[in-house]
Amino acid sequence: MRKIFYNQAVAEALREEMRRDPAVTLWGLDIGPYGGANGATKGLYEEFGADRVMDMPISELGYVGMGVGAAATGLRPVVELQFSDWITLASEMLVNQGAKMHYMFGGVMKMPLVLRAPVGGYVSAGAQHSNSFEAWFSHTPGIKVIMPSTPYDVKGLLKSAIRDNNLVIFFEHKKLYGLKGEVPEEEYTIPIGKAEVKREGEDVTLVTYAYMTHFCLEAAEKLAEEGISAEVIDLRTIDPLDRECILDSVRKTGRLVVVQETWTDCSVSSEVSATVAENALEYLDAPIIRVGSKDVPTPFSPVLEKRVLPQVEDVLDAVHRVMED
Repeated sequence: MRKIFYNQAVAEALREEMRRDPAVTLWGLDIGPYGGANGATKGLYEEFGADRVMDMPISELGYVGMGVGAAATGLRPVVELQFSDWITLASEMLVNQGAKMHYMFGGVMKMPLVLRAPVGGYVSAGAQHSNSFEAWFSHTPGIKVIMPSTPYDVKGLLKSAIRDNNLVIFFEHKKLYGLKGEVPEEEYTIPIGKAEVKREGEDVTLVTYAYMTHFCLEAAEKLAEEGISAEVIDLRTIDPLDRECILDSVRKTGRLVVVQETWTDCSVSSEVSATVAENALEYLDAPIIRVGSKDVPTPFSPVLEKRVLPQVEDVLDAVHRVMED
């Protein structure tokens, strides 16, 4: 099977859906002739023109609000934020408008809007360009949140997101755009809300997502050399959460480590831990351990950033601790 980069898989998904449905339109900063800051819209302006691939001014509240209005009136906009950190500016339109319209109008109005945005650290971009706000939006009814970890997943899930009639926030980790992986040339989609077991194991469950999936897979390889069999679950979709996949694994292994990049307070790891505590506590042979960022803004300094953000060694340490019980 051919291999392509993560950002190329994004562009392929967009191209295929724009060819399939003329209602799919794109807008954002520098997504036109330039092809996007991360190269995820290259070639689309040339094929579909300025009417369907539109460059926006630096006004996130304005053009995200335009996306909400366009989705409510028949288009299927895919709006790109150059950095997910600016989602704070647009959150009024997402949380207080787009997320509520389907409910407030008794199910008559659809909201087929996808907001794409790069997230995460490990690139020394500083505190204002390294955030991961997935937990904020997972808290809000009416919003689906997706965070794929591979080129295969990002293409299949983005196609599903564009076809969905609900508001979907689609976070893409900056460190993954240059990742190469197998992607079929034939048509495929991946259902929203389904996690994937990336590696099967018997001794401990590692639940993770996005860039941290690769940290956990690397840790699982090292643990195997020690005789510890780790199962790695990639959530892929943060909301809705695939609780059954998590519970099935924990009931098998009896141990759980949840690994995420960002802060652990009121987080995805909190929700995963609560799910297991409420539904499979009697299966646990050790307390749940969570791995995440230290509770400070992400530093600009590469040395400090490495100290603040989780590393593979932190995953290994967590597994060793959970295996002691």
